[in-house]
Amino acid sequence: MASLAGEDVSFSKLGDLIEKDTVIAANLLHVVNSALYARRGTINSVRHALSLLGMNKLRNAALGMSISRMWNQVVTPASWSMARFDMHSAAAAMLSDLLAQRVSVSYPEGAFVAGLLHDIGRLLIAVGLTEQYEQILDLHQGGGFPLLECEQRVLGFTHPELSAEALALWNLPEPIQTAVRGHHVPPSASQTGDLPLSRLVQAADQYVNSIGISILLPPGGQGPAGPAVLPSLGLDARRIESLIQEFNAEFEAMSSFFR
Repeated sequence: MASLAGEDVSFSKLGDLIEKDTVIAANLLHVVNSALYARRGTINSVRHALSLLGMNKLRNAALGMSISRMWNQVVTPASWSMARFDMHSAAAAMLSDLLAQRVSVSYPEGAFVAGLLHDIGRLLIAVGLTEQYEQILDLHQGGGFPLLECEQRVLGFTHPELSAEALALWNLPEPIQTAVRGHHVPPSASQTGDLPLSRLVQAADQYVNSIGISILLPPGGQGPAGPAVLPSLGLDARRIESLIQEFNAEFEAMSSFFR
């Protein structure tokens, strides 16, 4: 990730680094040979794969795969599904990034990371406050109360607040912290008139929940049914159809790495 952040990084240098990580190298080759890229011949070279993916896709893929692998080493309670968490985080990240390419949004370069890490607070609660996490689940699933209300009642804070605090501790850019903190109740517009990044993350979160890619089993998934949330971002029917097609193709190609 440090190499990807450099301005003068070369595919040759990146290839040398990635070839040392068998899992990421194999996964990237799988991506470029998937239907998403529709290549006629098989790509066997990591450096060729990098040139096809481009820097942004490579950065997102490497970050997502690495963080998913790190999270999967964490011991979680029986009521927590790391597979569902990984899938939801990856889907929200991909959709946030695709939305940032289609609408005018503040800090679009942070869309993927904000989508990927927006619910890290839920994982931290499940791991670090397991007894309270079970109480929150009982209130939410048994009593039918909204998740944030349950967290506030049991803990005195909510998972978006905890997510943002974690990102601040990890020195992620402040716009990403702000987007994660506000992804359930985003402001209506940024000072520049662009959509706030938190609004994109909220829409991505709601959409992927609505199609069943949620952290909790139904009825835990929340949000409008289908793509109803997307027109609120100013997208017309044609652009929404194109967006969903691209998201479905990208998610199908990448999702196996987050199971």
